[in-house]
Amino acid sequence: MAGHSKWSQIKHKKAKVDAQRGKLFTKLIRELTAAARIGGGNPDFNPRLRAAIEKAKSYNMPQENIERAIKKGTGELPGVNYEEVEYEGYGPGGVAIIVKTLTDNKNRTTGELRHIFSKHGGNLGTSGCVEWQFKTVGMILLKKKEGMTEDDVMMIALEAGVEDIKETEEGFEIITAPEDFYNAKKFFEEKGFEIEHAEITKNPSNTVKLDEKDAIKVIKLIEALEENDDVQAVYSNFDIPDEVMEKLSA
Repeated sequence: MAGHSKWSQIKHKKAKVDAQRGKLFTKLIRELTAAARIGGGNPDFNPRLRAAIEKAKSYNMPQENIERAIKKGTGELPGVNYEEVEYEGYGPGGVAIIVKTLTDNKNRTTGELRHIFSKHGGNLGTSGCVEWQFKTVGMILLKKKEGMTEDDVMMIALEAGVEDIKETEEGFEIITAPEDFYNAKKFFEEKGFEIEHAEITKNPSNTVKLDEKDAIKVIKLIEALEENDDVQAVYSNFDIPDEVMEKLSA
């Protein structure tokens, strides 16, 4: 999954730039509002809201924006009710794609996503057609400490009960069970690690290696999906080999 992991990191860096332009804030606000509406406004008793707050803070969203979004979710302030809808489909090269949305108009969102898939060489499928290929996990990206190897991190990680660890160019990718995510994140913070990114995500059980042509098509499809205001997250099982990633990053 080397190529896939690299792309995840590239997307994270892109998201930071989007946040500076204010684009990402709209999506973060929707998630804060929806999380508060579903599970209440106290993050101590609402893991989803706690995750949304942490994510918003990681992108430097002002505290007043976070509080306002939560109050809209709890009904203390007027706001829009968003419905959670997940879409599944296939992209070029046969890659599986799951699109998580928060929408106030399901018919509009369905039409827009179907058009995006079709325009970029994919097709929107039926519910359940690709979900079985993914597992919900916690993912923590740790920055490398000087002189620390993967074995060193593995020994430390065993104390946190993590499921898997992979070394990347910039650090280490830690995989946990969703219920162990927050404790593991806190554990690594207390051990002095700098956390580049942390979230509950969907990991593919297998990956599809793409050549340069299909990789470009899939990336354009995913970027087009992420540009849609209703889309909160896109998960896929593509793998971009190192040599192809080098060409795309050049």
